[in-house]
Parts: sequence; structure tokens; C-alpha cells
Amino acid sequence: MRLPDDSETPFQINIVPMIDAIFAILAFFIISTLYLTRSEGLPVNLPTATTAESQLQDRIITITIQENSAIFINREPIELSQLEAGIESLVTANSQVLVIINADENVPHGRVVSVMDRLRLVEGIRLAIATQ
Repeated sequence: MRLPDDSETPFQINIVPMIDAIFAILAFFIISTLYLTRSEGLPVNLPTATTAESQLQDRIITITIQENSAIFINREPIELSQLEAGIESLVTANSQVLVIINADENVPHGRVVSVMDRLRLVEGIRLAIATQ
């Protein structure tokens, strides 16, 4: 009986474990990036819209109006009377800034209109309303 000689068997590289490790790392990065997408605003119940469009802009400022009508600029509380000055301090000259309004669906319509009215006084910004 002839025993197999180690010098005759060809060397092999098994890449199946390496592929498994790469897919595990890829899945980790995909799942971790999903948690980083909407961290700019406070949690509110946004209304739904079927004709919503995505807006891409270099500089984005988020205005949040909570159900109790509290107003926030980028997670910082502010009064309605100070809203215009607060936005002007964030807007630089000759730049296009997108201001996204995250209003809870239970906020009175008049409150959202008064915020939008104040924001329209600031030059160099574009307004957008966030929906689901």
C-alpha cells in the first residue's frame, strides 16, 4: 500500500472564510450608517406626502416645531421673536442655505405659517418642509 506523499498534494488557499469575514464587515458598515442618516432634527411625527422630493444642499439648517409649539434651531430652543436673528447668524454671505422645517403633524397650521413668515424675511435661504 502506498501512502500519500505531502510533496505531491498541491497547496490550496481556501477563500470561503475570508469571504464570510468580508460580508460580516460589510453588513456592519451598512447597518451602522443607517443610524447616521436623520440625526439633525428632534423627533416629531412628520406628516406624510406622496409628492415629496429630496433636496440636496451644501448647508442645511433644521427648524423643529414640536407638538407643544416649541421651536428649535438645530436642536437649540429659540423663541419665535428671535427666529429671524438666529437664522441670520447662521447664514453666511453669498451662500445658499436650505432651511428644513420639521413640524409635528399636530402643530397648529398658524404656528407653522408664522415660522415660515419669519424665515422668508431672511435673504439667501430656501425653505423646505420635511415629510415622511
